[in-house]
Amino acid sequence: MHAFNLKVEQSFDLKHHVEKILGVEAGGDFTVACWEPGQFSPNHLHPNCVEIYFCHEGGGVMRTADRTIDVVPGSFVVHPRGELHEYENGPKRSLLFRVRYGDDFSWLTKEFRGQPTWKPTEKDKAFFGL
Repeated sequence: MHAFNLKVEQSFDLKHHVEKILGVEAGGDFTVACWEPGQFSPNHLHPNCVEIYFCHEGGGVMRTADRTIDVVPGSFVVHPRGELHEYENGPKRSLLFRVRYGDDFSWLTKEFRGQPTWKPTEKDKAFFGL
């Protein structure tokens, strides 16, 4: 059994969102993700794993190529392998619980609106034609 208190595990940073891996089990990990108002995730995908978010507090907007949804406390979002997605936090601090599982947790990033100094890797450039 793994048991955590998300309020105890939370950690925030004004420069970027914080993802704190709480544990790893059988091809997956579980994380607390903490967001300050207005922070973004990269617009990215995981070719070899599924990513699941549960909103505990706060919220924002989750975007895919063909859909945008409001994320509010109680929201549960599943991104299948290879689905391009981006999270934009709302006006309050947010606390999300994330689970990833699959063959590996690597990612490819198309853009990162919240980080103007971000540069694509060679793999990002090749995959997205950047």
